[in-house]
Amino acid sequence: MFCFPDILTVFNLKAVGTGQPFHRFKTTNYCNALNESDRKNMTAYVIGQITVKDPAKWEEYRSRVPGTLAPWGAELVLRGTRAKVLSGKHPHTDTVVIRFPDPESALKWHNSAAYQELVPLRTQAAEVDLISYESDS
Repeated sequence: MFCFPDILTVFNLKAVGTGQPFHRFKTTNYCNALNESDRKNMTAYVIGQITVKDPAKWEEYRSRVPGTLAPWGAELVLRGTRAKVLSGKHPHTDTVVIRFPDPESALKWHNSAAYQELVPLRTQAAEVDLISYESDS
């Protein structure tokens, strides 16, 4: 969900000949209110792009992650191995997609003590890029 401030606010235009603001919109408040209410109804996804360095350690890490997801209402949507790059460049071989009920749950999961305890093992096991996405569908 994007929130674009009104261009009059961005440039703080003045009414011709008066030196007074042409119009003031409280776009910041509108955007914050919009984002707060919309974000509560948005699903969040964490997508991991992975290149395994140590298969044994990776299997241990993978076996322990699901237990960290349950408290946040998350579910594993996909754990897959790259079949073919159809366009562009993609150096990673594996992908994981995790669905969360909302963006706040995704962030809290990532910052949780249970998940952070696994980060050193993850670092030893693989090169991992984790990215969170918000979706309104």
